[in-house]
Amino acid sequence: MFTGLITGIGTIRAITPIGNGQDARFTIQTPANEVWQNAEKRLGASIACSGVCLTVIAAGTDWFTVEVSAETLAKTILGGWKPGTKINLEGSLRLGDELGGHLVSGHVDGQAEIISTMPENASTRWVFELPQDLAPFVAPKGSIAINGVSLTVNEVDGPRFGVNIIPHTAEHTNFSTLRVGDKVNVEIDMLARYLARQLGFKTA
Repeated sequence: MFTGLITGIGTIRAITPIGNGQDARFTIQTPANEVWQNAEKRLGASIACSGVCLTVIAAGTDWFTVEVSAETLAKTILGGWKPGTKINLEGSLRLGDELGGHLVSGHVDGQAEIISTMPENASTRWVFELPQDLAPFVAPKGSIAINGVSLTVNEVDGPRFGVNIIPHTAEHTNFSTLRVGDKVNVEIDMLARYLARQLGFKTA
């Protein structure tokens, strides 16, 4: 379980095909900050990598390695990662930690496309377009995780929704590397997912 509050920007150091070549092993360079110097990289730990919950299988002072299945590579933006790609990192929530964002499971529901960005006062308005099957589960003033970042939805127009990114968020996440046309990982709010289950809707 995560909060959607990113604690560092990692960099893809190496990608190695494994098994029959459909799965992959990612080695990720961790940032040089206090959060990523110690226990977050222990073997077996869960780390959200741009919103995808992955398990550490090896780790060093400034890196860790995870394995990713073909299913995850196909359903998320991880299939497009290359050495040098910047990704958002967050270690799993511990009992007693402050819940400053919202509860994020690390189970991505799908991908959204960046439609536009526009300066708006001191922040930037970003507009995304969702797959049609996910659109009904996003509501104004509701929570959503984009590449693992906890955000509040400002407005919804059919499959499109907008959020505001303040300078602090842009500086401390990989939003600063994103451009119109890029795809992002999206996780809808957990409450919306369970409500959909109760009402008989499918999210993916």
